[in-house]
Amino acid sequence: MPKKILSEYLGTLLLVFSVVGSGIMAENLSPTNEGVVLLANAIATGAMLYVIISIFGPISGAHFNPVVTLYFRFKSDINNVTMILFIIFQLVGGTSGVILANYIFDDLFIEFSTKERTGINIHVSEVVATIGLLITIVLTLKAKRDPAIAVALYITGAYWFTSSTSFANPAVTISRSFTNTFTGIDPQHVLMFIFMQLIGLLIAYFILRFYD
Repeated sequence: MPKKILSEYLGTLLLVFSVVGSGIMAENLSPTNEGVVLLANAIATGAMLYVIISIFGPISGAHFNPVVTLYFRFKSDINNVTMILFIIFQLVGGTSGVILANYIFDDLFIEFSTKERTGINIHVSEVVATIGLLITIVLTLKAKRDPAIAVALYITGAYWFTSSTSFANPAVTISRSFTNTFTGIDPQHVLMFIFMQLIGLLIAYFILRFYD
């Protein structure tokens, strides 16, 4: 269990660190071109996802996401203690990642975001993004294929085909409220994002029951 918990902590830290850090770097290099910033952000995130799922997957299952952990609890693949510990360390890991990214680029630890991410269309986008992520993970595992490749490609693409840029992760959502940069989200909008992600989880759960 300690190895699993550490893996979930480090994996989520590295995920958020790559999301926020690449967003800051891209914004610094191309301050007037959001398309280039988003492209760089998506590529860096997808690359890091491939790495962390590859190295931590055999240890903890590489959840790095409370929604994924909840799904596997619904399926009784993990117990309540594991679920609670995973989610706690995912949240702590995500916060650690954003603090590290903030500090190495801007010499600060936490700065609450003022970036607005709200509207029915964006909320629906988070539902869709979460459904797609869970379907990708579960059916890839069922087919006995490499989830690292599938998830990395899905998130890289979803940055572009969802209006919310595919957070699809409560730990990432909360963490990104602590950076007032390109990747941030106003703390006032965090709860609605998480609510929509949980709706996506429930819909995905019932869809995936047909594949059992």
